[in-house]
Amino acid sequence: MALMHVNFFSEVLGMCMNMDVILPQRARGQIGMESNRKDGKYPVLYLLHGMSDDHTIWQRRTSIERYVSELGIAVVMPTVHLSFYTDMKHGLKYWTFISQELPFICRDFFPNISERREDTFAAGLSMGGYGALKLGLLASETFGAVACLSGALDMVGDMKRHQEEGSYQELFYNIFGSAEELKNSQNDLMAAAKVLKESGKPLPKIYIWCGTEDFLYEQNQTAKKCLTELGYDVTYEESPGDHQWKYWDEKIQTVLKWLPIKK
Repeated sequence: MALMHVNFFSEVLGMCMNMDVILPQRARGQIGMESNRKDGKYPVLYLLHGMSDDHTIWQRRTSIERYVSELGIAVVMPTVHLSFYTDMKHGLKYWTFISQELPFICRDFFPNISERREDTFAAGLSMGGYGALKLGLLASETFGAVACLSGALDMVGDMKRHQEEGSYQELFYNIFGSAEELKNSQNDLMAAAKVLKESGKPLPKIYIWCGTEDFLYEQNQTAKKCLTELGYDVTYEESPGDHQWKYWDEKIQTVLKWLPIKK
């Protein structure tokens, strides 16, 4: 595998940004590694970080490069700061960046990345789980399958909870506006799921996992019920665990096996 640290300029955000990119490589001599690089263009997984982290975190907390080495798949790990992958009410257009500009830039920089919907995936944890599911629901013409680990999937409920706790109030207001403005907007994921279902556009395959001791567990159960009732193809799993990396390190391996990568 090849690991690239990419510094580039975003026209949408008006500033330099960072992403780490893993690319398949034909290699036989690496000790302890099996690498696979198929002919033609290769699938790509956009792997998203959570609230406290950045583009480096999946490499620092998991063995993602080793996990994908035999799959012949590229992995793009961008940073989006504390944006919740959203065109902020009072801030920058991170949703436009992640859903439109970044795929265009990656395909331009790395021409062997497939442009096909069925080869383009997203996954993430916590805030990144929200971002991954959002990519599936609001950019389903680009992303064919998305995976959410311990996702923050009810932002309306989260905003109310943070108001009661007195935490992150200014942050969430700058991102989403008021709870009333957020509800039933495109940033309200279950509302977005209904809109997509009624649009006739292609629906993404969805994987959701959450630990039964996670503070976001009920949100994930509710999302599973809503998406299933709407007719989405949802693979839902839960197991003992809370909100920490030892579970996400394990479950990203499950996600990689679940992804519809053509052999």
